[in-house]
Amino acid sequence: MVEKIETVLKHGKGFISFVVAGDPNFDKSADYIVALAEAGADVVEIGIAFSDPSADGETIMKADLRAAAAGSTTTKVFELVEKVRQRTQVPLVFLTYTNPVFTYGYEAFLAKMKQYEVQGIIMPDLPLEEQAEFVALAEKYQRSFIQLVTLKSGKRIPDIVKHASGFVYVVSSLGITGTRQNLSADAYDLITQINQLTDVPTAVGFGVSHPDQVSQFSNAQAVIVGSAIVKIIAAHPFDAEQYLQTFVKGMKAVW
Repeated sequence: MVEKIETVLKHGKGFISFVVAGDPNFDKSADYIVALAEAGADVVEIGIAFSDPSADGETIMKADLRAAAAGSTTTKVFELVEKVRQRTQVPLVFLTYTNPVFTYGYEAFLAKMKQYEVQGIIMPDLPLEEQAEFVALAEKYQRSFIQLVTLKSGKRIPDIVKHASGFVYVVSSLGITGTRQNLSADAYDLITQINQLTDVPTAVGFGVSHPDQVSQFSNAQAVIVGSAIVKIIAAHPFDAEQYLQTFVKGMKAVW
């Protein structure tokens, strides 16, 4: 049985990893998700490739292109999850833009998520003012709709976290995804503010890429690493398992 995201992360020191479904192909995607889980990833985010990823930097955009070349479709992503579920019970979260979900149908998409035990979904381009329909359906299917809070959210933060479930995705820096040497100290204060507003775990991402950065966010329940993992897959497309596991264990060791 797959544990709830909140249950897995509530003790803190969580590690959330990210891969793009279909990068470099769907068989290897399954292997890499399992490898990340075996190395200690508490949650795995699965990115659904999109033609216009506005929040993503070059690393993930290139992964999206590789996935597209592998024939990525929403149906294939669900088939991937079905295969993964035969091998691991690690909590899974989709990271996708709204258009593929809207095209598939909100309710049909959430029903499939429940069928294949995908616990949560992040849609960074769905504005707060337009979330009511999706939030209601997510609650109906008992799926977590994960909210993003940024350094610019300001007075909107209480409204954003009001419907939070799974975890609150705290964006540590401004701009697009990608590895960074220096992360904003303001993000630590932002996490503290969110922790005072909700019991839902906080997870910090956007730029986290090496162990030294993890200790900067000791007040978060988890860190999210995406681009650094995608870079490993890009460098070792067909034999990345060992490299991924070494990376995850190194990141978790400093918690």
